[in-house]
Amino acid sequence: MSSTASPRAEARTILVIVAIVQFVIGGWFSWTASHAAPRDLPVLVVSAPGAAQSAEQLADRLREAAPGAYAVKTAAGVEEADAALRDRTAYGALLPTAGGLELRLASAASPTVAQTLTGQAQELAGGPVLVTDVVPADADDPHGAGLAMGFLPLLITAVIAALLFALKVRAAGAKFLGVIGFAVASGLLSSLMLTHLSGVAPGNYLVNAGIVALLELAMVSVITGLGSLVGPPGIAVGAVLMFVVGNPLSGLASAPEMLPQPLGAIGQFLPAGAAATLLRTSGPFDGAGAAGPVLVLAVWALIGLGLLYASSRRRPAAPAAPAAPAAEPQPAAAH
Repeated sequence: MSSTASPRAEARTILVIVAIVQFVIGGWFSWTASHAAPRDLPVLVVSAPGAAQSAEQLADRLREAAPGAYAVKTAAGVEEADAALRDRTAYGALLPTAGGLELRLASAASPTVAQTLTGQAQELAGGPVLVTDVVPADADDPHGAGLAMGFLPLLITAVIAALLFALKVRAAGAKFLGVIGFAVASGLLSSLMLTHLSGVAPGNYLVNAGIVALLELAMVSVITGLGSLVGPPGIAVGAVLMFVVGNPLSGLASAPEMLPQPLGAIGQFLPAGAAATLLRTSGPFDGAGAAGPVLVLAVWALIGLGLLYASSRRRPAAPAAPAAPAAEPQPAAAH
């Protein structure tokens, strides 16, 4: 805004810009949440001798009832199905029996998906079904709402910390130490809150602390590095990518397969999505499938630290030469 603009013009410009940003972000967040539905959700159908219908028939019925919603595969038995649930390669398994239909779940992977699968199984059975929760959700947070609400401040404070490091800390070495120190402190304190005090993050305290620290390091280093290289526009780009895009696509409130595709898949390649998957995986599933998300966080952290290093190697702009003082007017010669 021009320094010559009137206070009213400046206020008008600010309110228009913020209102537009609010409109866009609010619409984006609400659109992704309101369009959550199964999309190629991995589900198993178990072969069971003596069942009223075969696994193939049940799989066909499921595909017809919800086209495109489920990626249906068959399992040779209950043991194979349960192993897939524990390995996070499937969210649920349908077992046709002589007495009706049984649903085996891993609700710890996503309480929202567990509820969706239960409703779908009841629709197929035409009534109540027997539900066996092989990997149940944490008793302190059975619906997953506590973890989702506890996760959001981790993202917001990462953006705030990066903004302050980029704008207020001038020395590159101090920025580097600040980013590392914040990631460690955030991991230790946030894990204490989520794992022990509120109890919404199942699993080991130190493992969860490492996950949070990696998340904060990835986000803060990228935003700070971009801000240090190109100034406020870099901060804006980093914040939009890490928070505005990353948060609604993390899949923590439902599951990546519940989001519009390919957005749900893209979200798993951003720090928020990778960390959300790790927090769900570390405890109930003993780290099954953790390698990919850990790699994503590590790559983003290295990118961010690389941006910080690049900003430290950039030569500062030479100070402008002081303007020459204006010559004092000489008195007119007397005649």
